[in-house]
Amino acid sequence: MDTVERDRLIPVRTCLGCRQRAPRTSLLRFVARDGRVVADAARRLPGRGAWVHPQIGCIETALHRRAFGRALREPGIDTSLVLTTATDAPDAHPRTETV
Repeated sequence: MDTVERDRLIPVRTCLGCRQRAPRTSLLRFVARDGRVVADAARRLPGRGAWVHPQIGCIETALHRRAFGRALREPGIDTSLVLTTATDAPDAHPRTETV
């Protein structure tokens, strides 16, 4: 298997904050649970997922753009716990900006 074939096998998702495509393993997944958006660090919870880089800058941009409600197809969903659950997640990184 050459590099081109191997690259195709890696699932790619788009970050809600910076809109850059990245391997699924480098993004943090969020899901809607009981009317709230929560981090899914294990990437195993059922339902639609919203993907974002585990960086505060991308998360804040996604919140500002109200992208979580659109991505999860639940307008008006409570996003008040997003920053809290994101920083508690094992994949979370300190504030760094993406290019």
